[in-house]
Amino acid sequence: MAEALTIDQIITQLEAIIADAIKTGSRAGYFAALYHKVTVKVKEGILGGEFENGKRMEQLDVIFASRYIAAYNQWLQKQQPSASWTLAFSIFSKPSKMVLQHLLVGMNAHINLDLGVAVVEAARALNQSLDDIHKDFNAINTILSALTYEVINELDQVSPLMSLAGLHAQNNSILIQFALGNARDGAWLFAEDLYSRKDEDYTSLIASRDADINKLGTGIVNPVGILRFTVWVIHLFEWRNPSKITRVLSEYKKVFLKVN
Repeated sequence: MAEALTIDQIITQLEAIIADAIKTGSRAGYFAALYHKVTVKVKEGILGGEFENGKRMEQLDVIFASRYIAAYNQWLQKQQPSASWTLAFSIFSKPSKMVLQHLLVGMNAHINLDLGVAVVEAARALNQSLDDIHKDFNAINTILSALTYEVINELDQVSPLMSLAGLHAQNNSILIQFALGNARDGAWLFAEDLYSRKDEDYTSLIASRDADINKLGTGIVNPVGILRFTVWVIHLFEWRNPSKITRVLSEYKKVFLKVN
């Protein structure tokens, strides 16, 4: 798959992943369907003049999305993407994982690792400071956060007992405590640290961050205690056909954007 240079090319590549997932019955389509909505919403915002600098936002979005697509292609080619993405892709073959886990572990890798790297790469490519790009960072992350939760709310169709996860909202489980608002804050702090690094220090910090985010993702994929039983019960009543689930996730027409 050729490197994308425009947001339209990113959308086309995401649609190809979704179409292939539906054809082959791969659970890769779950996150791709969610992310396609995000990218379309960013494009609409650019065309509608909603961002401070539409051209800069497009470049950030392309750099950001390309990290996910590149990692996915590496995985398809039996290569080794980041540990965080390897974990997310590894559960495609595990029918015991519920749809929500697929979405959250994908968001974990993409926000907690990729977003900070993408912001730094975009700032350097545009010869701008992080402060110059901070509004774009907040805007794209707000879209990610709002749309993710809205899609999760719509999962009732494919996962009728999803609301049971709320029973443990006050415990210390990583699955439920995973908050995209906190992820955004952590991603920005990571970007600030990364922006000051060069050469080996730069790659070393990314590797260290990846290891930490992989541990967080492991908690999402393998919950413990009573939550593990709850997840099993929720999944017991979920749809079993990955192609059908991907179709549902990719066919919602209503897109929500909450601007704080």
